[in-house]
Amino acid sequence: MWALVWLSITSLCLGPAWAVPAKGERRKVEKLKADLAPYESLDLDSYDLTLDSYGEILDLSNYEDLYDYGDLAPKIEVGTLAPRPKDPEALPDLPTTAESPELQPPSTTSPSLPAPIPAQGLSSCLLCLCIGTSVYCDDADLEHIPLLPPETTYLYARFNRIGTIRASDFMGLKQLKRIDLSSNSISWADADAFRLLPSLQELILPENRLRALPELPRSIVRLDARLNSIPSAGLRPEAFRDLKQLQFLHLSDNQLDSIPAPLPESLRSLHLQNNNIQTMHQDTFCDSHDHSQVRRALEDVRLDGNPINLGLFPTAYFCLPRLPTGRFS
Repeated sequence: MWALVWLSITSLCLGPAWAVPAKGERRKVEKLKADLAPYESLDLDSYDLTLDSYGEILDLSNYEDLYDYGDLAPKIEVGTLAPRPKDPEALPDLPTTAESPELQPPSTTSPSLPAPIPAQGLSSCLLCLCIGTSVYCDDADLEHIPLLPPETTYLYARFNRIGTIRASDFMGLKQLKRIDLSSNSISWADADAFRLLPSLQELILPENRLRALPELPRSIVRLDARLNSIPSAGLRPEAFRDLKQLQFLHLSDNQLDSIPAPLPESLRSLHLQNNNIQTMHQDTFCDSHDHSQVRRALEDVRLDGNPINLGLFPTAYFCLPRLPTGRFS
């Protein structure tokens, strides 16, 4: 019975094939006939079909060429929603209609902004750099001393445009030890701007426009007011007498016409070069009535660049360990 089936299939395939006159088609038909010849006498009812002998019965090497699976590939629509679950209880409770936001008409007036805070009213830690108890305000384009934290110990505000120093700028700063305001435009400082600072040891004011020196606290150790425009009249009488801890007094490149006296015994370095000093008193450095006096600490006295002839005052230096630097002829 199976043989008859195969013969029928063969006759159906060979019939149209032989009707084609082309030589190439005739060769294909002959090859197909030769491939089917072994199956004409095959009795499949008596053949033991197992997985081991399946490959011997049917040649599946070209099976994929006979059938195109492309049409069975699942089609995926990009951007579609995931399928809803079949269980209605698993569905979330969603509103049936989304509430659209109410659109407001454009405002014709600009929003009111808070008034800008002036720079001098801002904390120094917003304008400068605060590291520990030190505040660094160098080259920050400041015109005033900023509001300093109460625990400030060191202030550096060099290379700015600060013009005045008010008494309130440092009020309450009991821990402040050093103030450096080099290279500003300071022309005036209130008399009590520094006097009420109990811990101040160093006041650095070179390269400014000062014409008067404010009162200093007794804790001061170093005063540097070089390169200003301070005349002798800009110093209070006996301005340095009670400063028992003062060691470094640098007033070079100003407009002094005399050496400020008396000078405290604690003084180690006095720089007065490049002023207009023309004369001095016999007691400027030493007590002329006490020839046993020795000022061992004051080793650095500079008077060069002044029109004074130091040779005219030979008895004025007997208590000093070294002669002042300057012109002696």
